[in-house]
Amino acid sequence: MKLYVCHGTFRSAPRPGGHPCGQAHKALEEAGHAPEVILTRGWAALPKFLNPGRRRVTEISGNPWVPTLELDDGTVVDGSKEIIAWAKAHPADAAAA
Repeated sequence: MKLYVCHGTFRSAPRPGGHPCGQAHKALEEAGHAPEVILTRGWAALPKFLNPGRRRVTEISGNPWVPTLELDDGTVVDGSKEIIAWAKAHPADAAAA
């Protein structure tokens, strides 16, 4: 599984609950997953040519915003709230059973 994030998996940020990329990463870790973290850099609101790292995210999700989770089977979970919900519903030990 691959977790596409902006510049990192920051746990603290000047937003309620912290940074969305960090929230998604933390939820996956707490569920027992160890995603490959891919830094996309840039900012989704910028023109495409200034965001080459977000091309894959746009291909798989239809938009350049992160965090985006790409599962090994090609399933895409887009957005921090959706990734957190997915992680809670799919703990890693349940997949091993």
